[in-house]
Amino acid sequence: MTASSAIHPAWALAAPAVMTDGYSLEMTAKDIDALRAAAPHIAPETPIAITFLPGESMDARIAAAVTVRSLGFEPMPHLSARRIGSLDELAAMVERSTAEAGVQRVFLVAGDPPIPAGPFADTMSLLRTGLFERNGIKAVGIAGHPDGHPEMDSDALWAVLAEKRVEIESRGMAPLIVTQFGFDAAPFLTWLRELRSRGIDAPVRIGVPGPAGIKTLLRYAAHCGVGASASVMTKYGVSLTRLLGTAGPDKLVDALARGIGPEHGAVRLHFYPFGGLSRTVEWIGDYSARHAR
Repeated sequence: MTASSAIHPAWALAAPAVMTDGYSLEMTAKDIDALRAAAPHIAPETPIAITFLPGESMDARIAAAVTVRSLGFEPMPHLSARRIGSLDELAAMVERSTAEAGVQRVFLVAGDPPIPAGPFADTMSLLRTGLFERNGIKAVGIAGHPDGHPEMDSDALWAVLAEKRVEIESRGMAPLIVTQFGFDAAPFLTWLRELRSRGIDAPVRIGVPGPAGIKTLLRYAAHCGVGASASVMTKYGVSLTRLLGTAGPDKLVDALARGIGPEHGAVRLHFYPFGGLSRTVEWIGDYSARHAR
């Protein structure tokens, strides 16, 4: 069984009292001011993932991680394998992040570019450098794809996920699976059951879109290959014939709260703040207050 304390000090294997308990958030390096503004309403030690966007410098990403730490949260920088130009660049990012921001957790992805900018084609090539465990990283996040992946079939996805989990654990670190966001609880629940049936007991964070304009949500869905059919969006509370206004994840989170049980293992939520950090944090606070026992 994965040591949950290595994933996050506040993580418990028992089901949360409210589905939003123990959530994590995502930000970009440009969101520092927004994070400062929202900080008083974010739970202490909340994990904050810092994305690896093209056009954002290493200095900007590290400054964001330092800010996350200074505000009392847990920084979790993303590293995109195919966007990293050299081993020296990777080493500098890992070494500076741990030294300057106290980073103990990272999230690794292959990245979108079809041709790598340097020697790293995928997550495994990053892990095999040994840089993470040598610099005191305790946990490594990897991606889960309940809606599938455009470049891999289901069998390949499961095989790669299992391989990453073994590699991370063999290096003395704990794996954490963070899924792509979605609009329908059913694929998440089905995927979780299969994950556990395959003996993968790593904690999972389910990706939830924060409240945002309907057109914005659909744009991100199209870009990320997330299912957003008329039937799926109706479950989420959106009509594709009426694209004005905003939508929040109330129905999705309610459905997850009803559906997740002990057989799904350790599960928490990860919020993608497509409509802005402040709006997402406000929604989480309101939802938590309404469902507090």
